[in-house]
Formats: sequence, structure tokens, C-alpha cells
Amino acid sequence: MARIRGRGTKPELAVEQMLLKLGIEFETHARDLPGRPDFIVRSAMVAILVDGDFWHGWQFNRWRMKLSEHWERKIAGNIRRDARNGKLLRTAGWRVLRLWEHQVTSNPAAVARRIKRILGPEIVDRCGSTAPRA
Repeated sequence: MARIRGRGTKPELAVEQMLLKLGIEFETHARDLPGRPDFIVRSAMVAILVDGDFWHGWQFNRWRMKLSEHWERKIAGNIRRDARNGKLLRTAGWRVLRLWEHQVTSNPAAVARRIKRILGPEIVDRCGSTAPRA
């Protein structure tokens, strides 16, 4: 358990690189929002969640019976918490984009298109197609 990271995972780093390549201004793990979304774009009111398949229960009902009671409870609790935080974000006016680990790793181009689509052309065009050079 000590090796499990809540930040800086490979899928999260991949999404961060996508946002940087698009030149999007973003914040990470905003403490002022429910669930501390992995990325937020305040100007577009978009929260991007990058969820691990196991920890956040992708297709949980297919494999939940393979787990011990402890882990089944833990992941079911994570699913409930994710739903609650998503609802709180949407109620506060945020658009929520949930990306699964397998989506980010298997088809990053599709993920980048989804990010562009939710941000909208006004944000993407304003930021440019490449990150500013330092």
C-alpha cells in the first residue's frame, strides 16, 4: 500500500503532457474543489479526473467477487465517493471529464480529442496548438 501513489501516476503524467502540448493553463489537485480533481481548467470550468482502473472500479461488477471482503468494500467506497464528488462538481457548475487509465494508455489520441472537445474551441484556439516556449 505504501507504494500506491495518488499523484504523479503514469496516466496522470500522460494527460499532463497532453495539456501542456495543447498550451492549456491548468491547475493540479485543487484543494478548493470536491475530490481534488487531478486537473482543472478554471477558465473553462472543466475538471479532469484520471482514474486508475482498479482503484476506481472500472467494470467493478465483473471482478468484484474475486476480491477479499476488505478490498471489495474499499473499492465500492471509492466508487461512491467518486460519484458524490462528481455530483458536487457538476452542481457547482463544473463540467467533469473522467478518463480511465486504460483509455489514456491505449488510445492517447482519442483522449486528447476528448479533452479538446470538452474545453471547446474558444479555449483551445486561445491557448494555441503548442505550449509556449520558455
